[in-house]
Amino acid sequence: MKKGALFDMDGLLFDTEKVYQETWNEKAAEIGVSLDPEFKYQICGTSGDAAFQAVEKFYGVDDGRALAEEVYRRVAAKMAVSITEKPGMREILNLFKENGVKMAVASSTEIHAVHSNLQMTGIEPYFDAVISGKELEHGKPAPDIFLLAAEAIGVAPEDCYVFEDSISGIIAGHAAHMCPIMIPDLLQPTEEVKPYCAVYASLSDAAEAIRRGEI
Repeated sequence: MKKGALFDMDGLLFDTEKVYQETWNEKAAEIGVSLDPEFKYQICGTSGDAAFQAVEKFYGVDDGRALAEEVYRRVAAKMAVSITEKPGMREILNLFKENGVKMAVASSTEIHAVHSNLQMTGIEPYFDAVISGKELEHGKPAPDIFLLAAEAIGVAPEDCYVFEDSISGIIAGHAAHMCPIMIPDLLQPTEEVKPYCAVYASLSDAAEAIRRGEI
């Protein structure tokens, strides 16, 4: 078992990606845009300039930041009312806690929204660090967020698991020389990332594989 575990949040710890996609589509309908299905592949798991550029491309607007931040605010308001945990979340957190594995959340979401979700579900005490990609110049698929998270928990990158549901997150984990584990949510692993990661249907399945020493 490795000494560190880094977790994405949206679509991985919590069933929130559906809320994001619903809200992206709501905004598109409001401004008369027919949103290409390819958008979700480019926006899922990204932050910063990469996200803003995707918004500008698919919504045909000049200021992707303003539109994206409006969507982020709407999503945060929805999740302040209700949030659904992904299957196996508490199981894998308890497994790592019992084995002294340091843990961090490394999310593309605003830091206040990450803390809000962790506090609402009572799992914030499990984590030794919480890192937001909004604070970094280069978001996923750049490895920066995972390297910063590993540094924050005091574990070498090569001794960290990275749990992700997005393609960009898996690419970032691989670039950081970590052990990426994909738990697909909206997106299935592409041929590009299959060689980079182990893939499991749920966090429960991943926990069992770790117990067996497979990863």
